[in-house]
Amino acid sequence: MDKFTIKKQAIAGTVESSDIQIIVDQNANNGIEIELSSSVAKQYGRRIREVIEETLSNLGVQNAKLVVEDKGALDCTIKARTIAVVHRAAEMTQTIDWEAIEEWNV
Repeated sequence: MDKFTIKKQAIAGTVESSDIQIIVDQNANNGIEIELSSSVAKQYGRRIREVIEETLSNLGVQNAKLVVEDKGALDCTIKARTIAVVHRAAEMTQTIDWEAIEEWNV
């Protein structure tokens, strides 16, 4: 069972410069699907996907469909947006300790 189960569609982030917008939805037992749109996809697309997949794995998410629009976000922003969107989609109400995030290895 997933630590975080995607219960509904959710969104985090913006399409402003240096940010990333992630929309997540359910993907019944079909694993992780990422649809990535980025002007730097040829250079950094693999890394963007890797950061998202690692973060989802650390959160225990096994099934999710993501639509991602990158505007040049750094890894830390990608992680934060991924964590936020998963919490929203899983309807989690707990407070996130953002300062301790690196301690989780997320």
